[in-house]
Amino acid sequence: MPLPLYLLAVAVFAMGTSEFMLAGLVPDIATSLDVSVGAAGLLTSAFAVGMIVGAPLMAALARRWPVRASLFGFVLVFAVAHVVGALTASFAVLLVTRVIAALANAGFLAVALSTAATLVAVDQKGRALAVLLSGTTVATIAGVPGGAVLGTLLSWRATFWAIALLCLPAAFGVVKGIPAPAGKTPQGTPAGSSLRDEIAQLAMPRLLLVMLLGALVNAATFATFTFLAPIVTDTAGLGELWVSVVLVLFGAGSFAGVTLAGRLSDQRPRIVIAIGGPLLLLGWVALATLAAQPVALLLLVFVQGALSFALGSTLISRVLYAAAGAPTMGGSYATAALNIGAAGGPVVAAATLGANAFDLGPVWVSCLLVVIALLIALPSLRFITPRVGRRGRAAAG
Repeated sequence: MPLPLYLLAVAVFAMGTSEFMLAGLVPDIATSLDVSVGAAGLLTSAFAVGMIVGAPLMAALARRWPVRASLFGFVLVFAVAHVVGALTASFAVLLVTRVIAALANAGFLAVALSTAATLVAVDQKGRALAVLLSGTTVATIAGVPGGAVLGTLLSWRATFWAIALLCLPAAFGVVKGIPAPAGKTPQGTPAGSSLRDEIAQLAMPRLLLVMLLGALVNAATFATFTFLAPIVTDTAGLGELWVSVVLVLFGAGSFAGVTLAGRLSDQRPRIVIAIGGPLLLLGWVALATLAAQPVALLLLVFVQGALSFALGSTLISRVLYAAAGAPTMGGSYATAALNIGAAGGPVVAAATLGANAFDLGPVWVSCLLVVIALLIALPSLRFITPRVGRRGRAAAG
């Protein structure tokens, strides 16, 4: 894989850490800024909404900018938002900085995904996506627990400063790793590429279907991931320190899954979906029934991280393939699918808390979401995974 892909993954790591880090910082922020814990939790919702809205909006704004300028600008705005957030004493200002950071994050990821597709052969988009998403998975392994520790030892403001500092090597990587502008658009597409034509690609059944499937699987992933802490401490009866261990195990599994899928999703996507999908469902059912057993919980968290990201990244790579007619907007469609799932899954899962399922309600929600995805995906495997040759022609075989 080209070096620029790995440099872009550094920025994805910094942004992924910021996206997930608030889970352990909300109580400290609430106390520091004299707001309720519920109000502080809105910071996470604001970021998610900013990501969903920002992906197509920022991609549309940046489609005529040189790719290096677009990516560098998004990293700079992201860093400045965290500096302002670290300095402010106003919750309202902090809330605004989270929205701005999310818009920058969404814009960066949308342009980076579209750019990644142009840096590799036409039949290697899955591998390129895997490299970029490795930044997110490493964030769950190292960045998020590290941010939680830093926030505990110092304060939540120190974590915001750390994210801003992480943007420096990311910006350097963009400047040094992304080639100078070769065309008018970020992806080097012809000037005649119409935004209207690219948006019209959303009417294609294959693109809509793989976006829906990607959102469903990602919703299942984050429905449980968001509420792992009470499962660890209340259901399994482990101490609070084990929450970080479980998060690291999930992140390690997700890294393994996205790495493996990167090698299979281009040439063998049907195998990943047809085998990985049912295994993912069985894993969620096993977790829902065995979560009270600490050893089983630790093992299944790793396995589910691997299966979730293997299947999820494969489906998102199909978005890039299906959106080949939208070279500057395709990355935003993939980003939107990811974040609709990441925002929607926890909302549905939260509604089950306190019900008869108690802490395991979110896991059963994950089961249901995967069942829906499988009922849609398995009968339409040939449709959503046409063969792609090196010349870019898709065959429905």
